[in-house]
Amino acid sequence: MLMLLSIYLPQNLSPNGTGDPGRIAAQVVSGIGFLGAGAIMRLGNNVRGLTTAASIWFVAAVGLLIGSGMFLVAGIAIALGLITLMLLHTLERKVFPSGQFKLLEITYKDNKASTKEAIDIVKNSGIQIQSTNINHGAKDKGIKVRLLVRIPDTTDIAYLTRTIKSSGPVSKVQVTEKY
Repeated sequence: MLMLLSIYLPQNLSPNGTGDPGRIAAQVVSGIGFLGAGAIMRLGNNVRGLTTAASIWFVAAVGLLIGSGMFLVAGIAIALGLITLMLLHTLERKVFPSGQFKLLEITYKDNKASTKEAIDIVKNSGIQIQSTNINHGAKDKGIKVRLLVRIPDTTDIAYLTRTIKSSGPVSKVQVTEKY
């Protein structure tokens, strides 16, 4: 609609049919770039949402192609875009094994407990630790360890939490989704 409007306005409403039909299209490109930037998130050392941002921009470009009447080019672009997304998704799954980012919180009963054993259990389970945050509470509050981890899909989370709980004076182990 915006591309049709950008073609219509200079031809029908400006004097002598002059005007720049690319002005609205240029604003669509920058506006969609702004929306795409909002889809990009940083999680620890990882950046997520780049494919989503690129796809949003791609769809806007296809919309401008269709709006300007370039149906064949839009169809070819859609086919190439879908093929690219499917092939890269397959390649990504083979190169980078699937896993999910989760927040693993371990709460200790006292402030003098050693966190090393629990962290070793996590590492030996094949889980990648992205970031670590250890909070020492007051004398009677204990220690809270927060780990941003990438857990492979094959990991038995219930077994992992039981193992961590049995490793020392652990009062609570909680695994939550991290987006």
